[in-house]
Amino acid sequence: MKIRTYHGSCHCGAVRFEIDTDGIDSLGECNCSICHKKGALWHRVTEDRFRLISGADALREYKFNTGIARHLFCRHCGIYGFHHPRSAPDAYQFNLRCLDDFDGDLNALEIIRFDGQNWEASFEAAKI
Repeated sequence: MKIRTYHGSCHCGAVRFEIDTDGIDSLGECNCSICHKKGALWHRVTEDRFRLISGADALREYKFNTGIARHLFCRHCGIYGFHHPRSAPDAYQFNLRCLDDFDGDLNALEIIRFDGQNWEASFEAAKI
């Protein structure tokens, strides 16, 4: 499959990023306390497939619980476009809804639900 580059940003445009992926055919949806409130739909890429184009100085970090996941958001508009997940702290998960040029049919994508309210048991069962 061909690698494609997508471009993403926060609402105000201060934070801009690019990701390379060989296909977005499924998304993750987590019901943990933070993901549920954000309403984000996640896709994961390895660190070498993510590039922060601008806005490093606009990013703020939020950690909670185990402190492993690094949640990053724009300090100006509050939009949360990507993070380092607890399940793969060296990777990036980005919110599909923050991509500026995703032209796929969101309704056609498989949504993989993760029970983040019961993180340890769900992670073990999923073998992520």
